[in-house]
Amino acid sequence: MTTERVNPPELSPPTGFSHAVVAAGSRVVFLAGQTALDADGTITGDSLPEQFATALGNLLTALRAAGGTPADLARVTVYATDVAAYRVHARRLGRIWRESAGRDYPAMAVVEVVRLWDERALVELDGFAVLP
Repeated sequence: MTTERVNPPELSPPTGFSHAVVAAGSRVVFLAGQTALDADGTITGDSLPEQFATALGNLLTALRAAGGTPADLARVTVYATDVAAYRVHARRLGRIWRESAGRDYPAMAVVEVVRLWDERALVELDGFAVLP
């Protein structure tokens, strides 16, 4: 797969995301929304950073099982029940992302939602990847 991160100088400099990702490959993997569920189906972690780390880990586990790597991610959407809290924890969440997925950022969006499927979930991540 080849990817090109496009960040036009006319737009605000991106921090922790890319404005556009051009990807060419032979397989597209659509990743279902992942929350902080453990293998038994129980939400783990009480804080947003704890839940974000687990949700991202779950997303990357699904991606790896499909044969991909974090660098193959083209798009990720983060659904948060409290965007203000997400902004408060943004630096820590960025560190969690870099430690788990590196610095090849996909195109991303953060969307506030009233609630997620599991009432204890604070954050959910979904996305898609393009594999070679």
